[in-house]
Amino acid sequence: MAVVRDLRVLLRFRGFRHLLTVRLLSQGADGVYQVALATYVVFSPEKQTSPAAIASAMAVLLLPYSLVGPFAGVLLDRWRRRQVFLYGNLVRAVLACATAVLMVSPVPDWLFYVSALCVTAVNRFVLAGLSAALPRVVDAERLVMANSLSPTAGTLAATAGGGLAFVVRLVVADSDAAVVLLGATLYLCGAVATLRIAPDLLGPDRTLMHPRLGTALAGTARGLAAGVRHLAEPARREAAWALASMTLMRFCYGALTVMVLMLCRYAWASGTTGEPDSDEGLALLGLAVGVSGAGFFAAAVVTPPAAGRLGPGRWIMVCAAVAAVLEPALGLPFTPVPILIAAFVLGLTTQGAKIATDTVVQSSVDDGFRGRIFSVYDVLFNVAFVGAAGVAALMLPADGRSVALVVTVSVIYAAVAALMARFELQ
Repeated sequence: MAVVRDLRVLLRFRGFRHLLTVRLLSQGADGVYQVALATYVVFSPEKQTSPAAIASAMAVLLLPYSLVGPFAGVLLDRWRRRQVFLYGNLVRAVLACATAVLMVSPVPDWLFYVSALCVTAVNRFVLAGLSAALPRVVDAERLVMANSLSPTAGTLAATAGGGLAFVVRLVVADSDAAVVLLGATLYLCGAVATLRIAPDLLGPDRTLMHPRLGTALAGTARGLAAGVRHLAEPARREAAWALASMTLMRFCYGALTVMVLMLCRYAWASGTTGEPDSDEGLALLGLAVGVSGAGFFAAAVVTPPAAGRLGPGRWIMVCAAVAAVLEPALGLPFTPVPILIAAFVLGLTTQGAKIATDTVVQSSVDDGFRGRIFSVYDVLFNVAFVGAAGVAALMLPADGRSVALVVTVSVIYAAVAALMARFELQ
């Protein structure tokens, strides 16, 4: 296989091997930690989980990516990246241990969320630093290959970490704190792996002159504003429409995610005593996550030929239309099998639309603005998901069965399909 061949070529670079090890351990730990947080908030027997609590957890997990992300590069260009990985993983290991202690202590919920927020905020610096360091460990000829394989390997590691967390929680230890400690151990291993890298190997170049920090931060903010203005130009209309459509589809996906969480927690997890069985609900959630992930993988296979034949804009339209029809048909029974099928369909259509949107932005936006537009894209993507969780918190009953939410989401999908069809037919 071409992927295996490319990976073998890259692994010949000693620096790349060490950097990839740090990425796999760091993102594997992220997967463990995030699943532990989700199961603690949603499936702890002592907690009466509500949609509002889920929305709060999603805000903690995702908003740091949006708020910190655009400005992370300013600091990464001033700090030695190897030290960012070392101290970042050490700090996250300590904070994860603190999170575990808070889980088993009678403390206010806000203290737990502050601890989790700090871990996920540090995460953004580590991920951005891993991407920024790649050109220092491979040659220019293989940089595109490394940019393709390294983040993909990290995503797979995070998925594997999440799966490991589900297994540990269900089979080994019925304790979310134990799962968080597993994540802390992996963070510590990531820090130790960093020690194999020379302190100055990953840059940045200390001979380069950098503007003052305040000037650099202000310049980043102005750059984001300039990116938005560039997107508003008539020549970039397709990119603007695609971003708007993807934001709405991400909103829909977020709202349905909260609904499935509540269904797994209460409606589908009926124990022998009539009380919700958290282990049964957690197993169903793990299955739903896996099925949705399969939809994401299917999108990677289906989208290139489909978007190539129809065009990216029309493929977004098709994805939204399919979701608008199948989501209520499969979702309104509120039973596991149809909704698991819906999870696959929505994984495919959401990721398919995202791949097409990435293509539209890359091809429609000037190279000098592309990085800033993708920063805006990242903010929209995560804020839409968190906003959807907030709306779902207002609409969902305790057991997760809400006809109004399902219909609202279907209408939004249909509106996206209609708007993209109108734009493509102009």
